[in-house]
Amino acid sequence: MYEDITYEVILQRMLDRIPNTMDKREGSVIYDALAPAAAELEMMYIELDSILHETFADTASRAYLIRRAAERGIAPYPASQAVIQAVSVPSALEMPMGTRFSLGDNNYFVSEKVSAGVYKLTCETGGTDGNDISGNLIPIDYVEGLESITATALLIPGEDEEDTEVFRGRYFRSTETKSYGGNRTDYIEKTNSISGVGSTKVTRAWNGGGTVLLTILDSQYSKASDALISRVQEIMDPDGEGEGLGVAPIDHQVTVDTAEEVTINISATITFQDGYTFDSQKQLIKNAINEYLLELRKEWADSDTLIVRISKIDNKILGVEGVIDITGTEINEEASNAELTMYQIPVLGTVVNS
Repeated sequence: MYEDITYEVILQRMLDRIPNTMDKREGSVIYDALAPAAAELEMMYIELDSILHETFADTASRAYLIRRAAERGIAPYPASQAVIQAVSVPSALEMPMGTRFSLGDNNYFVSEKVSAGVYKLTCETGGTDGNDISGNLIPIDYVEGLESITATALLIPGEDEEDTEVFRGRYFRSTETKSYGGNRTDYIEKTNSISGVGSTKVTRAWNGGGTVLLTILDSQYSKASDALISRVQEIMDPDGEGEGLGVAPIDHQVTVDTAEEVTINISATITFQDGYTFDSQKQLIKNAINEYLLELRKEWADSDTLIVRISKIDNKILGVEGVIDITGTEINEEASNAELTMYQIPVLGTVVNS
């Protein structure tokens, strides 16, 4: 707003107010007296411009956006810790709670015993780094008799602290819709705020009056694990009987479930430039298709149905280095788009160059 009010403009405005009968040339007493004041005034206008930007939520920096959002009782979601499943050998060994292990650059501790030799381990630090379970678990604390322990599954994905622009969007959405006492917006906000949950679809009266179905995806927009479903159920309505023991209002019988995965198998005739083959580019092709399917899964919560389109898959494959043409694309042996129900999400299966 004040970009045009510079030191030179301010100084010239000051000098214009001095009669021309007086010496106003650079180096004169008047000029030298006004120049420092003009510099200070320029700094003041710079600060005013900064204050103006920080005042409104659409231009505020993160620190001031947080303060603005706090007026509506909204705060950024903090980073959450990943929970993984690990299997120990021998299975009869009793692993003490809190026993620490390292995996890659992260440390984990035993937080729950699932069954003989099967444990839940929680990452000591929050964030998505804890979701990488490739590699071997290495004991930090000595456990007598332990032969090996292996990470087998990511149960609840860790999440980074909410991104500034995502938080800004959530703040503005809060001004457009009002969440209260178990309406759809309230359920979505409360469920999505649970660590590990990426998106939520609410179905009212799915099993009769007073019943609510919450269908969730994890924070990676994949099918939620049983552990994540149990966590959300415990927070929302522990017994599922609408007793009001959780976040859900009394008499709301909440059931938590996840979406069904539909395998998308792709076959097509792909033509490559000289020096490129299907085998050499197969992983890049799969990555490109996975990128498209992820885009669809991110739209799942706001859609009644997802359509996996052949044209979109063709465009993704054509964007891969070395690909010059593609024909005859089929999805699950059909030369047509795949339409999914409101409770289904697409995941990539096989990719074949026919």
